[in-house]
Amino acid sequence: MLNWSKKYRHGPIGVDIGTQSVKLIQLDAEHTQLREASRWDLPPASAATAEHLDNVIEALRQAREGRDFRGREAIFCLNSANLFVQNIRVPQAVGDEFRKIVNNEAAARIPFEKTDAEIRYIEADNVRQGDAVRKEVILMACQNETVDRILKIAEGAGLVPTAIDVEPAALLRCYRKQLRRDADQSNRMMFINMGASTTTVVIARGGEAMFVKYIDVGGKNLDEAVSRNLGMKFSEAAALRRHNGDRRADQRDPEIARSVAESTRSLLERLAGELSMCIRYYSVTFRGQPLKEMIIGGGEASDTLAEWLSSRLDMKCEVGNPLRSFRAPPMPGRAGQWDVATGLALRS
Repeated sequence: MLNWSKKYRHGPIGVDIGTQSVKLIQLDAEHTQLREASRWDLPPASAATAEHLDNVIEALRQAREGRDFRGREAIFCLNSANLFVQNIRVPQAVGDEFRKIVNNEAAARIPFEKTDAEIRYIEADNVRQGDAVRKEVILMACQNETVDRILKIAEGAGLVPTAIDVEPAALLRCYRKQLRRDADQSNRMMFINMGASTTTVVIARGGEAMFVKYIDVGGKNLDEAVSRNLGMKFSEAAALRRHNGDRRADQRDPEIARSVAESTRSLLERLAGELSMCIRYYSVTFRGQPLKEMIIGGGEASDTLAEWLSSRLDMKCEVGNPLRSFRAPPMPGRAGQWDVATGLALRS
C-alpha cells in the first residue's frame, strides 16, 4: 500500500538570494529526493534599497507561482553582501571566558558597531604560535538591520523563516552529504563557490570548516572585462562568454574563445593568486595532512574553469554537482548554481 503521508512529507524551502537571481529548492523530509526547484532573475537595482527589497520579494513570489513547493517554512541565508567573515587566532579558554575573548576581538575587527551586530563563531582547531597553543576561530558577523531586512523579505513573500543560515555553512553542508566514506571524513578539501559578484572559499576537514574567505571576483567582473575589451554591450558580452563556455571544447569558436580568454586572463590570475594564498595560509596554520582536492560550484563553475584552476594551482579540481545525492530530474543551466540553496534545504 502506498504511504501517502510519507509521499507528501517535505523539508523547508532553501532560499538563496544572490546578486542576479533568487534560487529556491525543497527536498523531501528524508533528504533523498528533490521535491521542487525554481530560479527567478532579479532586475538591476542597487543593494540595500527599497527598490531591491521589492524586487526580491516579487522574485520570490514569481519563483513559487505555479510550482509544487509545499508549506511556507524557509531557510534564508547571509551571503558576502551582508556577512563579515575572518579567521582569527585567540588565546585558549572555555565557556563564557572564551566567548568574551572572541567578542572583544570581534569588536576590534568588524566594520560596524558591536552593539549593532549579531556575532557568531566556529572553533576551527588548536594551532601553535611560537611556543604557545592558541585557538583558530572563524569569526562571522552581520548588522542587526540585515536580519530585519531578511524578515521583511520573508513576510512580504509569504514565507516563514525558521532559520537564517550563513553561506559558507550551507556550501559545506551541501557537499558534505556526498562525503560518505570514512576517508572522506578526515580529508582536507577546498570548496569554492564562484557566483556573480563574489567567490566563496571554504577549507574543511570532513564536515568541519577550518578556513573561510570571500574573494571579490565573480562572473559579473568577467563579463565587464569582456565588454570593455571587445567594445560590446554588457548583456552581449555576458551571453557571448556564457554560451561559448558552455559548449563542448570541440564545438567552441577558437577566435571567440581566444578573445574571451585574453579579456578575462588578469582577473582569473588574480583569483588563482587569492586561492593560492588561502592554500598557503591553511598549510602554515594547520600543519599535517595536506589539501586533497578542490570542488568548484556556483553559477560560474565549468569544466574549463576547473581544468584551468587544477593546472594553475597544481591540485585536482572538479565541478561540483549539488544534486548528485538526490533523485532529481535534469536541471537547466549549470548544476553548481544550486549548491547554496541545496545546503540551506538540508539544514535540519
